[in-house]
Amino acid sequence: MPEPTKPEEKPALSKAEGKDEKPTPKDNLVETKHTIKIGGKEIKYTVTTGTIVLKEETPDRSKEAEGEKPRAQIFFIAYTKDGTRDKSKRPLTFSFNGGPGSASVWLHMGVLGPRRVKLEFDGSAPRPPFELTDNEFSLLDETDLVFIDPMSTGYSRPVEGQKPAEWHGFKKDIESVGDFIRLYTTRNNRWLSPKFIIGESYGTTRAAGLADYLYGQYGMALNGVMLVSSILDFGTADFTPGNDLPYILFVPAYAATAWYHNAVKGKHQTLQEFIAEAGEFALGEYASALLKGDALPADQRARIVEKLAHYTGISPTFIERSDLRIMDQHYFKELLRERGLTVGRLDSRFTGRDKLGVREFAEFDPMFPQIMGPYTAAFYDYVRAELKFESDLKYVISGWTFVNPWSYAEFENQHVSVSENLRKAMTLNPHMKVFVANGYYDLGTPYSATEYTFNHLGLHESLRGNIRMEYYEAGHMMYIHIPSLEKMKRDLAEFIKTAMP
Repeated sequence: MPEPTKPEEKPALSKAEGKDEKPTPKDNLVETKHTIKIGGKEIKYTVTTGTIVLKEETPDRSKEAEGEKPRAQIFFIAYTKDGTRDKSKRPLTFSFNGGPGSASVWLHMGVLGPRRVKLEFDGSAPRPPFELTDNEFSLLDETDLVFIDPMSTGYSRPVEGQKPAEWHGFKKDIESVGDFIRLYTTRNNRWLSPKFIIGESYGTTRAAGLADYLYGQYGMALNGVMLVSSILDFGTADFTPGNDLPYILFVPAYAATAWYHNAVKGKHQTLQEFIAEAGEFALGEYASALLKGDALPADQRARIVEKLAHYTGISPTFIERSDLRIMDQHYFKELLRERGLTVGRLDSRFTGRDKLGVREFAEFDPMFPQIMGPYTAAFYDYVRAELKFESDLKYVISGWTFVNPWSYAEFENQHVSVSENLRKAMTLNPHMKVFVANGYYDLGTPYSATEYTFNHLGLHESLRGNIRMEYYEAGHMMYIHIPSLEKMKRDLAEFIKTAMP
């Protein structure tokens, strides 16, 4: 029988005996097999769903296994076509949405992935319960697809002990998504594959930053960047005193909205004719008038009021009282006020009805209720029933509250802009092409503001042909509109082919 240990001679406890050790975070991945027909051809594919652990190197490699510290668990869904013999010939596309605070579900289950949320023809919500359907417009016939949920969106979370706020900012967001792309590309032996990224809304801000970050940090040259409802220069959409730019650049989208809702007197032109005329007025006579400020002669002011009322559908009295400047939030409420309706920000084809018709701002964006329910229900069912990934966490589809405040510390005392990042990336990698999808009825990131941004990139004329703009008769998420979805598939497929070696 061993002699009892004296108190002062008691052996030191091991870490496991002295306190509970935190379990080491591990990847959690599930693979499933599927089949779909696209363009009449059967495609067999594998889906990898789950989280992978992002680590960072530690200064003292002796303190952590392999000198790396687990930091975050990033959720993703990857689709790869079966039977690919030569990965260097098969494109790979990384996709994400915006917000900040939005998961990748919108592009994933709206246009790119092999399963699509079923909406009405115009994009409005059907009667619940909702449905999923095979997506005959999926890009899986052209490229493998990886959908990334940035930190605090989807099922992506920091590991235990890490604070999520660290990732809630411009710089860290780009770094973490870029690091995921590097890790996925390395683990799956895809460095020699043609590579693309596609982002929507704030995802276009991220995409432009990533094109620069991936090349500068990892030497990863992209074949193409696809921007859906682009915003690269926030100054084009910031309605603050002293910044007249958005008042000018929103006029063509206002005109499209007025045309759609029959708020244009003597309407006889096509949409394209009307907005082209409105664009000329906005960048010419109207811009000049705003630059003159209080020095604008009375007769010229009266003429501007009359023309602006014609193109926007807003009453001359309101325009005069607004000092010739129509704020976006005012427009949503004012255009159809006499009908008791508001128009949408993300898709001004949709209308809503507020409790009171006398308020200054609309109570909600009428488009959002059309998509939130169907996409939420479809994803929760799809990820468990078909992809076999189970989690009791809340899947954060769109959660500004989860990432607020979002840090733009790099842009203190200036507007956020990644135009220079994109120009630099295109200059360093002159083979990289850029595709831009614009919705005529998008009052969040208007097409004319995007045109202005690209016309001011400072890109050398030899590279301007690398940019392709396309337009759709829908809004911010143009793919919820079936005719626009059909056109978008053709445009994206063609773009990928032209950007291939």
